Amino acid sequence: MTEQSWPWPPGAATGIGSLPGTDVAEAQRIVLGELPALPHLPELPARGPGADLIGRTGGLLVELPVELYAARWRIAPRPGRDLRRARDLMERDLDQLAEQAETYAGPVKIQAGGPFTLAAALELPIGGRMLRDPGAVRDLAGSLAEGLRVHVAAVSRRLPRASVLLQLDEPSLPTVLAGRVPTESGFGAHRAVQPEVARSLLRQVIDAAGVPTVVHCCAPEVPLELIRSAGAVGVALDLTLVKELDPLGEAIDAGLGLLAGAAPTPAPPAGRAPTSAQVADRVRTLWDRLGFPRRRLAEQVVVTPACGLAGATPAYARAVLAACRDAGRRLSED
Repeated sequence: MTEQSWPWPPGAATGIGSLPGTDVAEAQRIVLGELPALPHLPELPARGPGADLIGRTGGLLVELPVELYAARWRIAPRPGRDLRRARDLMERDLDQLAEQAETYAGPVKIQAGGPFTLAAALELPIGGRMLRDPGAVRDLAGSLAEGLRVHVAAVSRRLPRASVLLQLDEPSLPTVLAGRVPTESGFGAHRAVQPEVARSLLRQVIDAAGVPTVVHCCAPEVPLELIRSAGAVGVALDLTLVKELDPLGEAIDAGLGLLAGAAPTPAPPAGRAPTSAQVADRVRTLWDRLGFPRRRLAEQVVVTPACGLAGATPAYARAVLAACRDAGRRLSED
């Protein structure tokens, strides 16, 4: 592997995105305090519709307004109240980020749903998931690409000294590729999206954003080579779901960065957060099994929780972020 630079400092740690609670000001203070090397824009799904992954990303789409219908997000004929709420929540979040991180000069991570997770969740106006219509999926990817370009520019204007790192959340990508997304009746599944189509549309979104992009997938069978060849600089995954080491080793050797989900997001039965030593050991163990030199670990790997922390208690979420931060520092000192 040739030498390359990464859009994060050595020994960095970050969160996946979601946190518990409804107070975005407090959530932003926690993130900036516990994750100083790579803070992220916190997501608070407990605030309700428009703060969830699909509604929040739906608010970024261009010329594809969304609305809630029977507790599901769908494409709407015209902008309405649900879309305004999603966009208002995002504006408040960005204003709070700008206020608290006004002088911040490092990388900052923002998150949005990826095109295939959106296609598997959003419904067409006539009913049925967008995934069933290849043309609708292409339109969705194009709308998301333009929306993320505008969103990245808005974040950059608010934080002119910072550099933006984009995370695309794609938990549904493996099931989309495998043809395992159920139809509305539950008696069948939508046709699989071919890898070359998925790669092309994912690259369209990544290229349009214009900033380094990582793809997050907290599911088994993450398509690592597809993600790397689509132009992502890194992949975020749950280490407990990594069963086959060879594909991960090949992707890392080819230059893919790793956001290593090493801290459990549901609290263990005892209710105690892992220590930084335990988190660091999980990352080291995987790295050593892959056979890479330790000197590369702190540069190519970012320590994260296994997934979002929306379902955790505030105390547990904060402790996990602190453990990830200190684990990153331990790894940089190896």
